[in-house]
Amino acid sequence: MKTIKMEKVLIALDYDSTSQKVAEIGYSLAKTMKAKVTLLHVIADPLYYNSEHITVLGFAGGLEASQNQVDELLNLKKISSSFLDKTKKHLGDKNIKTLIEEGETAETIIKVASDIQADTIVVGSHSHKWLESIILGSVAEKVLHLTKVPLVIIPTKKAD
Repeated sequence: MKTIKMEKVLIALDYDSTSQKVAEIGYSLAKTMKAKVTLLHVIADPLYYNSEHITVLGFAGGLEASQNQVDELLNLKKISSSFLDKTKKHLGDKNIKTLIEEGETAETIIKVASDIQADTIVVGSHSHKWLESIILGSVAEKVLHLTKVPLVIIPTKKAD
């Protein structure tokens, strides 16, 4: 059997406090495979950025932005860039690429994976209640149904 070389890993991150876990596990997986890493954040719903105060990797700037700031896409991109830069610094690898895209989250993850020719996609799953999952859908589940490349889903259920 021929071994398939995994050279590029796309790690999709959101502003949930569990993003650190997704970034760390995804990065460890990529380094084990000696693959290049791209961190992606998709701007899908501007209200999400101001919905609650959380700290991700020690980054809290921008999450307390006023509604006027949240409405400015340029500011959202700046906030997202700062978040990804902080994550990159936390992982300790200057060779990590970062991307910020706009659109429906799952579809955008698939598009970016195709654009960069990712061999593996890493996402987190927040384990919403079953009814929320049925009504809202799950980004991880949508990516699973759309992808043509291996998908690693990191369970990130918060302790009750």
